[in-house]
Amino acid sequence: MDYGKLFESDISSEAVKKWRQQGKKALGVICCHVPEEIFHAAGVLPVRMRATGCVDASEAEMWMSSFSCSFAKSVLQYWLEGRYELDGIVASDGCIMASRIYDNAEYINRTRNKGQTIIQIAAPRKHTARTVPFYVNELRDLIEALEEITGEKITEEKLKASVEVYNEARELIKELYELRKEKNPVISGVEALQITLSKTNMPIEEYIDLLKAFLEDAKNRKPQDSWRARLMIIGSALDDPEYLRVIEEKGGLIVTDALCFGQMQFREPIEMRDDEDVLTSIADYYLKRVVCPRMMDVHEELHDFIIQSVREFSCDGVIYQRMQNCECWGGENILLEKKLKDVGIPQITVEREQHMANIGQLAVRAEAFIEMVEKEV
Repeated sequence: MDYGKLFESDISSEAVKKWRQQGKKALGVICCHVPEEIFHAAGVLPVRMRATGCVDASEAEMWMSSFSCSFAKSVLQYWLEGRYELDGIVASDGCIMASRIYDNAEYINRTRNKGQTIIQIAAPRKHTARTVPFYVNELRDLIEALEEITGEKITEEKLKASVEVYNEARELIKELYELRKEKNPVISGVEALQITLSKTNMPIEEYIDLLKAFLEDAKNRKPQDSWRARLMIIGSALDDPEYLRVIEEKGGLIVTDALCFGQMQFREPIEMRDDEDVLTSIADYYLKRVVCPRMMDVHEELHDFIIQSVREFSCDGVIYQRMQNCECWGGENILLEKKLKDVGIPQITVEREQHMANIGQLAVRAEAFIEMVEKEV
């Protein structure tokens, strides 16, 4: 089976076009705190909205504050241009900028009569006995909205089946990352990010089939053996493989990450318990998992995960890339830098913008960091 689609990072997707040509709905998803399993159960294609390749967000800048991150402005820009070819947007309040995308899109949709469905759900920032029921009610509202859009009833059985499908995808991503633990992995950091990004705009069943084909063929691929240092990359929403290409061209092989467009959205399966309904299991999972610093009660867990990953993947150092004006990752390095230093893990913090404007600076700093951490073999 040809799995070439896994390495296509374009925003415009033939899979989405074909889906909508069949009369089915495709909705954009802003932030990984919106459970895609619910869309799947409704027969709606969830398309994770990203800004890969955006170089001009001038129209969006008229709507967004100057303190908005360039990722959020670029996402709104692509929506304004119609690049996504969607029937609407479902956002969470994953961060302040995600909410601002929703605010502006809802106003523009209403005043310009775009006829799209624009929805926002609230995702609590703590996992407690009180916040889970609150989030369940938010998800029930989302279910009602999707049922109204599609005319289809979302049953307990459909939700359970959807969770099982997405859990299969999570297991395959885990297999993919296991390959990266090898001394000379058969997959680069650029390719790994391309693979996780490709899930954002195709049906999950198609993604699973393609990923299975890739994993079956992985043993036939040429190992990556020209690296000088093994690195972990963490930080703000990163959806452009070209950013990693700059680092890898300098000899820094990216072998793992803590990125919401990388493995963080896939790490553990959803556990469905007999003593609770599926929606409660979904809500519990999405609030309990460690994805980014937006959750108020997972900072230590996030730091421990990064340290554990450095050791499991034999990393020589960590690149902390921080989007200008990023609410979630903006100040986390203050807490994390000392902890990494205390356990002897080198780290460099690099500021960036979505539009790759400071790519030359990245190349210089990445090369200097690689020279500092590379080991004599």
